Amino acid sequence: MRTIGRRTFLLLALQLFAFAFCTAKEKASTSYFVYVGTYTTNGSKGIYSYRFDSRSGQLTEMRLAAETENPSFLAIDPSQRFLYAVNEVQKYKNESSGGISAFAIDRATGKLSFLNEVASGGADPCYVALDKTGKYVLVANYTGGNVAVFPARADGALSERSAFVQHNGSGPNKERQEGPHAHWIETTRDNRFAIASDLGLDELVVYRFDASDGTLTANDPPFAKLEAGAGPRHVAFHPNGKLAYVINELQSTVSVLSYDSADGKLSPLQTISTLPKDFSGENTTAEIELHPNGKFLYASNRGHDSIAVFAIDPQKGTLRLIDYFSTKGRTPRNFAIDPTGSWLLVANQNTGNIVVFRIDGKTGRLSGSGQEVKVPSPVCLRFVRP
Repeated sequence: MRTIGRRTFLLLALQLFAFAFCTAKEKASTSYFVYVGTYTTNGSKGIYSYRFDSRSGQLTEMRLAAETENPSFLAIDPSQRFLYAVNEVQKYKNESSGGISAFAIDRATGKLSFLNEVASGGADPCYVALDKTGKYVLVANYTGGNVAVFPARADGALSERSAFVQHNGSGPNKERQEGPHAHWIETTRDNRFAIASDLGLDELVVYRFDASDGTLTANDPPFAKLEAGAGPRHVAFHPNGKLAYVINELQSTVSVLSYDSADGKLSPLQTISTLPKDFSGENTTAEIELHPNGKFLYASNRGHDSIAVFAIDPQKGTLRLIDYFSTKGRTPRNFAIDPTGSWLLVANQNTGNIVVFRIDGKTGRLSGSGQEVKVPSPVCLRFVRP
């Protein structure tokens, strides 16, 4: 009887252990940290973090993850060990420059540990990204009108820049395009090219990127020209690597371009409005993102305060409007689709709220989840798996 009892006890213990292990694994697979970049002019102190449950869409446990000035845009390295933030200011240590701050991520608590900070090379850096190896950080300096590359050391800290390119020229909009305004830069999927959108020049500037030393050289052809006065802001590449979608801030449109990965050439295919035909107010667009399934595209309107949803033609890659959805706040900046493709989170800058929407994976449409949190001047959202 004692032998049977011990066996029964061991079996029950193993079953309980297996259940606990599976429960913990399931919880980990559905739980994420969400880091929020902000402007620190309306009560914010820097970068905040939340826990996000991809089963329920719930955001909880806000904390100040790191105190830093105007961390408006964030980037996570491919290993998810480090976070990089622009410091969107016009003066950095008496230079006409902003900064870039590097942090180590504690993936148990979500806390960020400051590593170092370097000058971005131009005033008002507004976008930061990593190359596909995670060894280089790329930054677009809006007011400076230039782009730069910084090596990231093994410990995540930044070294002095390995590349710097100043853009030159202007566009037809005298108020917003009086000079170059680099607004976005990322490397292509194969890491052979870096593409920068310049709002002031109405151009997507194409560089050959050397991942061995982090340098940029002009491509041939060196850029793709968009419609005059369009003001290209951000770019999203289709998962097939053959299409690029550009959100044009000044004309509230999306441009579709084909992309030739052999020579880095971009060719226009379509331009479509992000606004209803009967809208007559002021509007500028902000963010663009594709659903992970490659079937839908989302774009944010500031003024109309909505997310425009488009269906992507599976053969041509062109867009067809599905509908507009209120962001339940004012001035939606960045938004982000969670890694499961089930939820879309919108950062409404001027109302200080982040709103969670459920995504219908079959239709692309959004619906309210009832989930909303307050955070001062949210601008950018990034997911990290604990």
